[in-house]
Amino acid sequence: MLVAFNKPFGVICKFSPEPGKRTLADFIDVPHVYPAGRLDTDSEGLLLLTDDGALQTRIADPSHKLAKVYWAQVEGTPTEAAVSALRAGVTLNDFTTKPAGALLIDEPANLWPRDPPIRYRAKIPTAWLEVTLREGKNRQVRRMTAHVGFPTLRLVRTSIGRVSVEGLAPGTWREIDPASPF
Repeated sequence: MLVAFNKPFGVICKFSPEPGKRTLADFIDVPHVYPAGRLDTDSEGLLLLTDDGALQTRIADPSHKLAKVYWAQVEGTPTEAAVSALRAGVTLNDFTTKPAGALLIDEPANLWPRDPPIRYRAKIPTAWLEVTLREGKNRQVRRMTAHVGFPTLRLVRTSIGRVSVEGLAPGTWREIDPASPF
């Protein structure tokens, strides 16, 4: 079984209870499925869950080079040099990222409002980047954009392989054919 879930902001990627916090158990009542990879509590968007250990590895393990696409709303307006640095890979404290897809995009038209909304500062503009990774280190997109001078304010994973969050409202899920998306 393979489940596509649109994880809302503030939800922890685990099923066990966490006092005062929302977890996957608040949204998904399917026995024996587990996340194939993670999304930070303050990130939103597509999370895949499965009951198949081999499929879980295929989705989450970077050696399979499965593309994961993110929309990042960043503080400021990234320069071409900053976007080029993301494409080339950046050296962070503990590793150097692999080259990534990165481009400046308009605010996505089909994006849902975040609850709560991001902080708004009248004198500091924001912009949107689409970032495609084939690895997945802890808080990688946030760390990459901050490294090039444009901290991430909102992060939404929109797709993993050919599976997209399109058509899924935050907090909803659908079962998908595990043979088709990769």
